[in-house]
Amino acid sequence: MKELTRTEIRYIFNSSESFNEIFDAFESSLRQGIDEIELYRLLFWNDSLDTDELILFGEKLAREFRHIAYDVFMWLANVFEVIYGKDDNYELSLTYYQKAAAIRPEEPDPYLDASDLYNPDLNIPPMKALLEFLKIGLEFVPSKKSV
Repeated sequence: MKELTRTEIRYIFNSSESFNEIFDAFESSLRQGIDEIELYRLLFWNDSLDTDELILFGEKLAREFRHIAYDVFMWLANVFEVIYGKDDNYELSLTYYQKAAAIRPEEPDPYLDASDLYNPDLNIPPMKALLEFLKIGLEFVPSKKSV
């Protein structure tokens, strides 16, 4: 099978509503070793994909290209926050901020972005889980004041 060009992959990630077509383009991009996070951001924002499909693509991408895993997890957290936050009480976002922090524990962004998720009226995500995550951040982030 002929590999897709980057332009074709970009178009499919951006506009296709067919999971099979998107999956084939994704597999083609992996076979070609394309590790440009900007390209995969289009995939993550494709509104035809459901939560499980986004997780499938994001987890596979992070395994294949460990050097961009932090960016993949941060981007997924942002996508889940915006799109699915109302449905899952931000738990998926918090999970992916935690995954990003596990890769670069010294970076303050996952901790700070996770703290922005908190809704005190609804106590979501659960304060206990959020505080535990922030405590971990205090051990690693060089500027404790930021956290």
